Amino acid sequence: MLKRELYEVDQDKIKRGRRFCPKCGPGVFLADHNDRYTCGKCRYTEFKKQSKPKEEK
Repeated sequence: MLKRELYEVDQDKIKRGRRFCPKCGPGVFLADHNDRYTCGKCRYTEFKKQSKPKEEK
């Protein structure tokens, strides 16, 4: 992934495409995996909430 893919320009504002690491601070993005977000610098990990499929009666 290229750095330019992490940001989006809308009018005169810049939006970031990913979340920052809460431990490392601004400038260090969390990687977006299927089941978690992970920081490549400090190894901070947040797991995504998974919804359980409803059982059929």
